[in-house]
Order: sequence, then C-alpha cells, then structure tokens
Amino acid sequence: MNKYKKITLDGLIFQNPTFILVLGTCPTLGLISSAFSAMGMGLTVLVVLLLSNVIISALRKVIPNEVRIPCYIVVIATLVTFARMFLEKFVPDLYDSLGGFLALIVVNCIILGRAEAFANKHTVAEAAVDGIANGLGFTVSLTLMGIICEFFGKGSLFGLQIMDFKIGMLATPAGAFLVYGLCIAVFVYIVDGIERARRVKANKLARENMLKEAA
Repeated sequence: MNKYKKITLDGLIFQNPTFILVLGTCPTLGLISSAFSAMGMGLTVLVVLLLSNVIISALRKVIPNEVRIPCYIVVIATLVTFARMFLEKFVPDLYDSLGGFLALIVVNCIILGRAEAFANKHTVAEAAVDGIANGLGFTVSLTLMGIICEFFGKGSLFGLQIMDFKIGMLATPAGAFLVYGLCIAVFVYIVDGIERARRVKANKLARENMLKEAA
C-alpha cells in the first residue's frame, strides 16, 4: 500500500507534471484562458495516459527494446485518434475548443515520459495508478489555472458570466504565461514547506529512537 501511496503522491504533488516537472507547457499556455478547455484537455490526457500506461506495461516484455519509442507512439496515436473521434461525436464544443492541441497529445512529454520512465518498468497495476495520479495532477493544475485566467481575465467561469470587472491581459497568452509562473512559484513554495516538515518529523523520530535505545 505504501508503494501505491508514493506513486499517487508523486504524480499529484511531489513530481507534479505541470508545476514541478514543467511538462506539457504547449497545451498549458494555449488553453488555460478557458476553464472548460483546460479541464477538457486535462481529462483527455488523463484517459490517454491511463490507457497507454496500462497497454505499454502489459506489453513491456513483448516490445523489443530497439523499437520501444515508435511502439509507444503507435499506441498513444491510436488512443488519441479514438479520443478525437469520441469528442467530435459526443462533445463537439470541447473538440472545437481544443483545436490542434488535441492532436499534439500524441507527442505530449507527460505521456511519452511516463511510458518510458515508468510503464515499461512496472506492473500493470502500478502503471495504472501512475497514469491516474499524473493525469489528475495535470488536470487539476490546468483547471486551476484556467479558472484563474478566465475569472480574472474575462469575468466568467466555465463560460458563465460572473462579473463585469476583468483584467484583459490574463485572457491573453502573455497573461497565461504570468499565471503559470506564479502558480509554479506558489506550488513549489508549498511543496518545499511540506518536505521541510517531513524532514523535521523524521529527524525528531530518529532522535527519539536513539534516546530510547540509549536508555
């Protein structure tokens, strides 16, 4: 259980693909001006990441090492094609809002990175947890920034007008870049605080154990 907990916490917090590893910046900067588009991209990546991790982990002993990267891309491209067909048929508004960024999921660094760094070295269950955790980390990060940019940049939230006051710059690519940088700074500061607290607690427990042994 501790193993799965670590995988989950790494994907969500300590190795967050958006705020810590800074991966997938192209769709991040291109879509966070809208909370709807940001969340839609995040959920799409989550599904593709989960399924690609599971498939690649299941085939890890079959795929020749020399052609593993092309095989990963074939698997991911197939899943993205199905995702595009599904969105175009059932969620056309989201399909239109994602535009060309949807096709770029095929070469998304998060998905390829998890396939190479994790899925091909771990069991299907571990790869599935890793896919869900990293996908959620990406989705929550994009949605949070999308809410900030849309609310303060357009005065709306998921397309619903909330207020007249707005800071137009935050609805532009430059504003998205600014929000992204600020969110990274805040997130890293919080994570560093958590890490320091964990180290202090570990050192305290170590000292207490040493005193007990000495007594």
